[in-house]
Amino acid sequence: MSQLATAPTFKPFNLALIQLGGITSDKNANLKHAREMILKAAGGSEDGKKADLIVLPECFNSPYGVDHFPNYPERIEFKAGHKYDIEKSQSESVKMLSAAAKEVGAWIIGGSIPEQDTDDRLYNTCTVYSPQGDLVAIHRKVHLFDIDIPGKITFKESETLSAGTSTNFFDTDFARIGLGICYDVRFPEMAAIAARKGLNPATLLTQCIGCHALIYPSAFNMTTGPMHWELLQRSRAVDNQIYFSMCSPARDVTSNYIAWGHTMIVDPMQVGFSGAAEDETIIHVHIDPKTFHEARAGIPVTTQRRFDVYVDVAASEPKEK
Repeated sequence: MSQLATAPTFKPFNLALIQLGGITSDKNANLKHAREMILKAAGGSEDGKKADLIVLPECFNSPYGVDHFPNYPERIEFKAGHKYDIEKSQSESVKMLSAAAKEVGAWIIGGSIPEQDTDDRLYNTCTVYSPQGDLVAIHRKVHLFDIDIPGKITFKESETLSAGTSTNFFDTDFARIGLGICYDVRFPEMAAIAARKGLNPATLLTQCIGCHALIYPSAFNMTTGPMHWELLQRSRAVDNQIYFSMCSPARDVTSNYIAWGHTMIVDPMQVGFSGAAEDETIIHVHIDPKTFHEARAGIPVTTQRRFDVYVDVAASEPKEK
């Protein structure tokens, strides 16, 4: 798909965010449990509304950590613009997610998994599936989590992983969805490009070329989670007047890397908020375009930016993978 193509008309849809627990060193068990939770999420909320889009967390098929990434990689070999042959795929996770999407008839953002390319480089990669089970998009984590907070946490993904080189989105019949993974959220340029690329002010209330929502499978830790998990999502949603969500694994205090949990979604005006605690759960949220349109009409930053004073970070077309 072209970054210059007009996005689909934003329509109401039902989102299910799976805060997956019980992730162990047994990949087969992880995939089985993830499938069970997808089937459960597809059933919808208590009011019986079926999920249109289901999301898994970062690194859902294996433990998270630089010591684990080399032990769980899968070859995907996806090429944008080319039909992907699921049957010939070497990835167990891709096959499971494709079959699950087809079975439940919903879009699936398959969290992320360790991916190994043909040059044996490793990536933290998100995959996306249509209701027909087609693999339609991938996103390789662009910004690697290399941090050192004295006395609290030191972590270097770059010890084993390579960085992705593209921004990515996918189109459904109800919205254009932008992708990122965890640490990507700390780089506002990426969200701004996804939300604003090529926006036509004359039609911003009905159509846009940018994304209506950004969804980032994520796994903040017990240090950065309390400090910035909610703040960053609220910031990206308000700055860009979009829906923003990060989907985390459930908290496991026996794990070497303990995820913060608290999967959440924020709307463009901060008038609606849905979030989990730390345990395994599924959040069902009805996404209403009305809030998106009202935000852009009532607070028209989209048409009032001063690119004669500062640089438009969305001026050059980002690459798509």
